[in-house]
Amino acid sequence: MKEKFQTFEGRAEEQSVTVILCTSLGDIELVVYPQKAPLSAGDFLDYVDRGLYQGAAFYRVIRPDNDAGSPVIEAIQGGLLTESPPTEFIAHESTKQTGIKHLDGTLSLARREVGTATAAAFFIIIGDQPSMDFGGSRNADMQGFAAFGRVVKGMEVVRAIQQIRDTSNEGPFVKGQKLSNPVAIESVKRKTNS
Repeated sequence: MKEKFQTFEGRAEEQSVTVILCTSLGDIELVVYPQKAPLSAGDFLDYVDRGLYQGAAFYRVIRPDNDAGSPVIEAIQGGLLTESPPTEFIAHESTKQTGIKHLDGTLSLARREVGTATAAAFFIIIGDQPSMDFGGSRNADMQGFAAFGRVVKGMEVVRAIQQIRDTSNEGPFVKGQKLSNPVAIESVKRKTNS
């Protein structure tokens, strides 16, 4: 399949944007950095602004006791519950380019190969995870993942989601990670100053 990429140059003027994820377990407040990560943050904000997260959920929990990857990480993954995202792939923005490291609460795009990410699938890091940065060994290509924001309020909600034990045996790599009952993302919106 030939890869297509989108750019979001028109949105890079904003220093940061606050987004509220309302879940069935509580709210998670995020700060997204379109100036540091214009492609990744731009794609995420495009999903927010166009209402593409309708029906989204947190559906994967990664803990030391269920992670088959190496090195072991901790995170929750969310987004659309589909294998076919409604948007095109975006070019990979590594942590070397953006300077946004995978520290506790970092928001990042999920991917398989480099250049196969969209905001349809994202994750929130729990604890510091340097193996997910550029040069880290979580991926064989050592390109890391595309970090573009962080949680500023609601890490207790993130941790509560991660501790849910009602998982399927789908696998083998994700065995024990997919939630049988995903945690609904009821709304995603920019926070306005009022």
